[in-house]
Amino acid sequence: MGKIRVTKVRSAINRSKNQKLTLEALGLKKMGQTVEHNNTPNILGMVNKVKHLVSVEETK
Repeated sequence: MGKIRVTKVRSAINRSKNQKLTLEALGLKKMGQTVEHNNTPNILGMVNKVKHLVSVEETK
C-alpha cells in the first residue's frame, strides 16, 4: 500500500459544507498545508470530492 501527499492549494471560502468538512477530515486547515495518507479507497474518495482544492502526489 502506497502513500499519497495531499496539499491544500485553494481556499474553502464559498464552498459547500460537505467540502469544508472533507478538507478538515483529511487534516487540511491552512493554505499550503501538506499531509500524508495511506492510499486507500476511502482517502481517494475524499480527495476526489475536493480535487479542485488540493494537489495530490504519490510518495514511496
